[in-house]
Amino acid sequence: MRKLLLVVVLAPIGGGLAWWYFHERQLPDYGPSYREYAYISNGKSDTVSVIDLRTFQLAKTIRVGIEPTGIAANSKKNEIYVVNTGSNNVSVIDAERNAVASTIGVHGRPYFIDVSLDGKRGYVANSGSANVSVIDLDKRVVIGNVRVGPSPGLARVSPDGRTVVVSNRGDATISEIDAEQLSVRRTIPACQQPEDIAILPDNSKAFVACTGSGQVASIDLSSGTLLALLDVGKTPIHLALKPDGGELVVSNFDSDSISIIETITDEVGGSYLIGARPARGIVTADNSRLYVSNFGSNTVAVYDIDQGKIIATLAVGTHPDGLALSASQNYLLVLDSESGDITVIQKRTPQKKFEPGEYSLLTMIPVGIRPNNIVVKSFLVRQPPQK
Repeated sequence: MRKLLLVVVLAPIGGGLAWWYFHERQLPDYGPSYREYAYISNGKSDTVSVIDLRTFQLAKTIRVGIEPTGIAANSKKNEIYVVNTGSNNVSVIDAERNAVASTIGVHGRPYFIDVSLDGKRGYVANSGSANVSVIDLDKRVVIGNVRVGPSPGLARVSPDGRTVVVSNRGDATISEIDAEQLSVRRTIPACQQPEDIAILPDNSKAFVACTGSGQVASIDLSSGTLLALLDVGKTPIHLALKPDGGELVVSNFDSDSISIIETITDEVGGSYLIGARPARGIVTADNSRLYVSNFGSNTVAVYDIDQGKIIATLAVGTHPDGLALSASQNYLLVLDSESGDITVIQKRTPQKKFEPGEYSLLTMIPVGIRPNNIVVKSFLVRQPPQK
């Protein structure tokens, strides 16, 4: 049976006037076994909010550790991992029950977790103890702590699972970890305050955003060679890789711009004003659209990659940061860090002349205090064994 959702959209008309548009929309019939949830870590509430993306309602609030920050989903099993910076551990959430199944202790001041594509390993950079905790996700235990440089911000595992790249903010270096040996393969001098990391789908290169020098470092992972230092804007804080790996989008927080890097040639194709203090970017699966959260102007910019221009600017909540797309790619979820809610934007095709355009506000859902990160997980509930 299909469910109905009442959509309320505020649409501008003429000289700043507005009108309310009411639309009763049929939700798709997903089937009884289908689940799709968004998980949001609430840093000041010590909780994770679970939003049911079949109904766009808050389904549950889960108590986790102290000061949850990073969050990630396992692509091979129905589990979500939450990094608790204040309590130095990782909460494992069973997505089918939406309950904490286990808590794994790591070392000092972790912020993010990255999960290997095979779903077997989790990597947590511990900024307060200068090491990376390696977690066996099947056994839910730490199997090693690899010493790296000071104040590591992020540990990113390559698609083939063989290499882990770590940004060491304290000494401007990059550590390259051999994931099989659980040891540092090499340490590469890079640039000032390395932060975010993107690795190409073919495992050939890593790109590292250097917030202190306004650059992005390109590193050859086969040789550990620093190939280039590419000048972008001020304070590049986030890297969004196109799914095909051909281009990398850099969010330059203090330049109000994005830079687009050609990953094969290591060249900056151009930089474009996008909005006040861009924080995060996400590219659609078909490589056609880029969404950028503008932290300083409370908007999301929609950038058409093929046309090379902004095609829409959408108002959201206060201080938008994290972004996620639904499995269908028809809904953009915007984490509003200051107002403590999630803005849901629908990508749609207008059916009538008086309806709003391609993008419209579907709903806003309150979550916890100071939400940090968001991840989407879709799956089919496992059937119980037959008696």
